[in-house]
Amino acid sequence: MMSKKLSTIFVGIVGVLSIIFLAMIIGTGDTAIKAGESSGTVNTFMYIAYAILIVTIALVLIFTLKGLFTNTATLKSTLIGVGAFLVVLIISYAVSGGDTKEYLYGGVPATETASHLVGAGIVAFYILIVGTIVAMLMAGVKNLFNK
Repeated sequence: MMSKKLSTIFVGIVGVLSIIFLAMIIGTGDTAIKAGESSGTVNTFMYIAYAILIVTIALVLIFTLKGLFTNTATLKSTLIGVGAFLVVLIISYAVSGGDTKEYLYGGVPATETASHLVGAGIVAFYILIVGTIVAMLMAGVKNLFNK
């Protein structure tokens, strides 16, 4: 219970500081930022934001891993979900093909491997969208029959 209070207080402090920093950056004005007059101020706030982001990510990882390893049922269901996601990625990579058409990415032609990976990402997106729609429909139908 104590850690929940501490994390709530920490989140509140970070939220208030974020609002203050945002107000200070907005108050500086676009013309001053573009002219480089306040680049030190903006850079300072950017580094503070990076530090807060790193601390937040570290805390999320620590508490997530702690929760996973203290509850084996949660770990099992998480591993099943990760495994299913990997299966979707493998299937989408196998199904997609590299495009022979030349695409420019930042002025540099994209390789066939890059094209293959982009195609795999698109196919994985479609598979996951269809899976989500099917799951939502199944949940709706199940709720209809349970009433």
